[in-house]
Parts: sequence; C-alpha cells; structure tokens
Amino acid sequence: MSVTNKNDDGSVIHTVPQRVNPALLAGNTVGILSPTTAGAQTPEAGVRTGPRKVREIENIWIPMSDGTKIAARMWLPEDAESNPVPVLMEYIPYRKRDGASLTGSSRLRDETIHPYLASHGYACVRPDIRGSGDSEGLPLDEYVKQEQDDGVEIIAWLARQSWCTGKVGMFGISWGGYSALQVAARRPPELKAIITLCSTEDRYTEEPYHNGLVADGMFGLAWGILYPAYCCRPPDPAIVGDRWRDMWMERLQNVDYYPAIWLAHQHRDAYWKHASISEDYGAFECPVYAVGGWFDPYRSTVARMLANFKCPRKGLVGPWGHEYPNYSDRGPGPAIDWLAESLRWWDHWLKDIDTGIMEEPLYRVWMQEEPMMRGVHQIPGRWVAEDSWPSSRIKPRKLYITKDGLESNPGAETARVLKPLQTVGTTAPGRMVRRVKDAPTDQRIDDARSLTFDSEPIEEDFEILGAPVVTLDLAVDQSVALLSVRLNEVDPDGLSKRVTYDVLNLTHRDSHEFPEPLEPGKRYRIRLPLDDCAHVFKSGRRIRVAVSTSHWPSYWPSPEPVTLTLYAGRSELELPVRPPRAEDWELNPFDPPFSPEPTSGRTVLEEAPEPTRVSEWDAATGKLTIRNAQNSGRARIDAIGTESWSTESEVKEIFDHDPTSAKIEAQYITAFMRDEWNVRVESSVRVSVSKDDYLFVGQIKAFEHEAEVFTKTWNRTIPRMLV
Repeated sequence: MSVTNKNDDGSVIHTVPQRVNPALLAGNTVGILSPTTAGAQTPEAGVRTGPRKVREIENIWIPMSDGTKIAARMWLPEDAESNPVPVLMEYIPYRKRDGASLTGSSRLRDETIHPYLASHGYACVRPDIRGSGDSEGLPLDEYVKQEQDDGVEIIAWLARQSWCTGKVGMFGISWGGYSALQVAARRPPELKAIITLCSTEDRYTEEPYHNGLVADGMFGLAWGILYPAYCCRPPDPAIVGDRWRDMWMERLQNVDYYPAIWLAHQHRDAYWKHASISEDYGAFECPVYAVGGWFDPYRSTVARMLANFKCPRKGLVGPWGHEYPNYSDRGPGPAIDWLAESLRWWDHWLKDIDTGIMEEPLYRVWMQEEPMMRGVHQIPGRWVAEDSWPSSRIKPRKLYITKDGLESNPGAETARVLKPLQTVGTTAPGRMVRRVKDAPTDQRIDDARSLTFDSEPIEEDFEILGAPVVTLDLAVDQSVALLSVRLNEVDPDGLSKRVTYDVLNLTHRDSHEFPEPLEPGKRYRIRLPLDDCAHVFKSGRRIRVAVSTSHWPSYWPSPEPVTLTLYAGRSELELPVRPPRAEDWELNPFDPPFSPEPTSGRTVLEEAPEPTRVSEWDAATGKLTIRNAQNSGRARIDAIGTESWSTESEVKEIFDHDPTSAKIEAQYITAFMRDEWNVRVESSVRVSVSKDDYLFVGQIKAFEHEAEVFTKTWNRTIPRMLV
C-alpha cells in the first residue's frame, strides 16, 4: 500500500510504501542540531548541519511539455514556503531512489551531500534523467539534446515554485558535471551558477576517445559495459505502481548498445561536437567553479576552461581520483571539506553573501612533492595558487633529447630505433583512478621496453605547473601509428615514478576532425603537450622521458606493428617551471574532510570481496592476459527495504608481436529485489580487431525471478578509420 500527497493541482509530490520509514510520510527531519559555521573544525561524522530543519521528500513529479514526467527526490527546508530558498540541482541518470554500483549506492551518496546543503537554506533536487530510474520516457544515448531540453524545463519549473527564490544552481561529478556545463550553455535565465567536477568541455578528446585513440573506457569494466546495463534497469514499483513492468519492457525494447555507436564515430565529427562547450567558449556566460583531480581522466580540463572561458570562474585541482574532494575512504588524498567550500560558492552567487571566494586566486592546485604510486593513500605536497591562467609567472625550461639523455644543449643528430612491442603500458593499466590500487606502479618494466632519455641528477629542487610539452622529430614505418610519451622521476635507487604522460594517434597530428595517414619513412615534427600536472622535482633525482608505440591496455593498438625512429638532437622537452610564491603560505586553508552519515541506513548482507587484478605472461608465445573481477557484495537500503548486488568481470589479452590479437570480453550484472520484486540485468561485450575492422558483439539480458524476459544481441563490424 502507498500513501500519496498531492499539490493543489493534483500532481504527486510524495509517494512511498507505507511499510517504509514512516518519517518519510511527513517528510523526514534532517539537521535538528544547533547550527554551526560553514568551514568550522570537523566534529565526528554525521553531526554537523546548518541552521534549518529539512524535510526529505522521496519523490516529486516534474512535468515536461511533451507530457513526460521526470521523477526527482528533494530535500526542502521546512520553512521554505514562508522563507523561499534557491534551488541546487544534480541532474544524472543513476537512480535517485536505489541506485547501486560497485562504488556504492547513489542514494546513500546523495544523502551525504544534499541534506547538508538544504540545512544551509537550499532546496536540493535530484532528478532521474528521462528514461532512467523512476522517470518516464525511453533510454537515451549520452548527452542528447532531449536531455538538455528537459534540463532547461526542469530549471524553469523549479524556479516557479512558491518555495523557490527563482534562482537555481547546478552541480555534479562526471555525468553531473557534463550536465551542468551543457545545460548552462543553453543559458536558462534562472540558472545563476554551476559547479562541475571531473568533467570536460570537449566530449571527443577525453573519453571514450583520447587524442584520436580508443580508450579503455569504451569497453570493459569502465563505462562502456556499465552504461547499457544502467539504461535497462526498471523503475521502482513503489514509485510508479503496477506499470513498472510495462515501462521496463519499453526501455529494454528501445535500448541500443551505445558503445557501438561511439565506436562508429572515430573522428571529431558532429556527433562529438554536439554538447561540447569548447565549440564556442565565448558563448558560455554562467559562473563556473571547475574542479578536478590529478588522477582523474579529465585532469587537464580545469586549466583549459580557466584559460578559455570569459565568464566568472574558479578552478581547483587536488590529489584526487574520480571522486568528490571530501571522500577520503578510497584515496588518494588528502581530502578536504568540500561541502563547506561549495557552500561558499553557492552563498556568493545565489544569496549575494560576501563569502570572499571570488577575491581568492583564480586557480588553486595541490603541488605534489612525490608522484602518485600504487598503494599510497596520501600524496605529500602543499596548496599553491595562481591569480590568472595561463600564468605569466610560469616560464618554460627547455631540455634537449640527445643520444646521451636530457641535456641543456641539442647535441648531434642521432637516430634511435624502437622495435614494436604491444604490451608496453602495463605499469599504469587504466586512465581512471578510483582507488589507490588503480594508480601507476614502478615504471621500470615499461621503461626497459621503450626509448628512454635521462637527465643528470637534479642539482636543486624546482616545481612545475601546467602541461609539459615534448617535441619529437620522428619517422614510422606504417601509415597509422600510436605515440606514447611518459615523463618520469627516477630515484637514486632506480625507482621510476610517473609524473605525467599522454598519447597521440599520429594520424591526428594536425586535426582530430580531419586526420591524415602518415607517409612511412617520412620525418615529422610532432608537438605533444602532456597531461597537466603540479610536481616538485627533487635534487638528486633524474628526469626521464620514455617513448613507446603502444600503451596497452589503456589504449587500443595501431592496426599493424610500428617501428619508430626518433631523431635525438632534434627533439626536446619543455617544462613549465613555476617560481616560488610567498602568498601560497597565506591561502585560506581547507578544513579536514567532512561527510554526513546517510539518513537511509544500509545493512550489509554479504561482504564485498577485494577486487582482483591478475596479469598472466606466457613467455613462450608473448601473450599477456589481464583478468579483472569485482563484486559489490549484497546490501539492503534500510529506509526502502531494497536489496541490491552487482558483479563485473573482464579478460583482456594481446600478443606482443601482433596488435590485431587485442581482444576483450567483459560482463556486468546488476540486480534489485524487495518482497516480490526481483529483477536482474546482464550486460556483456566482446571486442576484437583486424587490420581493417573492429568486431563488436554486445548483449543485454533481463531476468525477473530468474526467468529470462528479454535478450538482444548487437553483432557489428565497424571499419577502422585511421585508428
């Protein structure tokens, strides 16, 4: 049985099963303790709140102009009808009611953010994007126009409500960061500011492609296998009623296996230009706080946005992976009190409170004193800042790549030849770091199978901030070739630690939109900016540049083995050297990380085992096999009684002598159950390559009470277009 509350116009504002937490029927009260100042020293987790009591509303329906209803969860100050508040919206497809994944429950994560902000005088709204979670409509590809149209309508609807001041902000990480940028680019008048975390303004250059190469996020344990499954999960019967099964079948029948679509668009065409804010930086007007992490795939995008946007803006990059800056349990860190920092931004732009945030330096970053290494939870360093970006204070320091290493003078031209090996790259097996176990390890295995160039031991510490640039004179023996360059720091004992790196499909040397094949044997001068970084090179250590023609399994290989000739004496490294800045010691300090306890409660029914990653090397055949597996365990969200679990498995393999031997097989399973509701979705993918094609097989299966109710297979041969 359900209890439903309605507005005067009859629209549902609150639907929840009666057996669930009765507090939800009247609106759960959050924030009952005495108020504290944002940014105060952190008490124990779950204690600190703002001055206003909060009503938690399990579901509201937001009507779209085409009749579709968007489902949203909301946290509203109890006195908002008499004392209206601005709205903060996080717009994502991750099931606001019961979303579960290997990194945790989106419902419980929401409860560590939204109630806190609401207790400080904001209405916080978490819609499910059309066709996801409990919202009506059909599943969509990433970032389509309909999603942005809906976002603009949702903002206008929220601003019209009696409890709203008419001002709206958007924020989010990853998809939510993309959404905030893309909706803001539409200039809805009610949207006054955004915060975008771990996202990008250019959809093509970062993921699932990167500089013209197919990144590991296209398939496997990363995004490519997860998203099709996410699109196929049913709505909750407690919210949508008996029509849940019909809605589920409609979703299943209309879903596509989206990575096959992405793989068909291998160049930066109109598909990727859509919703890429970089197409017209000058048109972006909304104030933006751009936040990233040095171990996130989008680590360079914050600097690009600061350099190109003309709107009011701030940038922050910390020693984090693909996480909110206050989450310290998985690392790396140190984490900060991000909730208090974000509140300063919102109070300035949505409440006209002078928090001082816009008087502080434009760009603030964590200056690392040691490179990130696998297993290291806390990165030594300090906070530094620049008042403008690019900063006129930062000057290039040039080192020449010579036959003897990295030197101050060019030296005589010398040809260095690298024979092809397909397994270079295993010391850093993924572009995304979520846990310290995902971070790079000792680079010596890959260094030994690359062309390397070392400096003499550094005589005096110096720091860099920005993008190091490598310029290489080179030739290859194939028309399509991958170039990988790593910048490492080498300890006196030989330990090689990656500072930064980047890759390039050399056919994209002049354009991602109009790539051109290489002429075998012809010399080219290639300029490759590496990923942005902030690092202190220490005296007594050496700087190393390592060059290879493969980076597996992070990037898929070229069609044929590539022999590289690099001309030392005509190649160079440019480091963005940052002089000391006394004002860094006077920066407003961040408080220790704080995350309130989720209000719904969670009971672990089966503990999650540790993720496994096993690499198998067959010395006789030169075959590398990488096996990854993860299991979320089984848990119940106590407030709604829903149990969930998920598993992932993946096998990647390649032979050292044959790039067309690259293949991947992966499976993702996600399941929900409560009383008589028991559903499961399985997503699987198998991808292999020839010199001319990608061979793609994707499959979706759906089960109710262990009975298979749907299956569909996508079997596609997709031509390689200079990839």
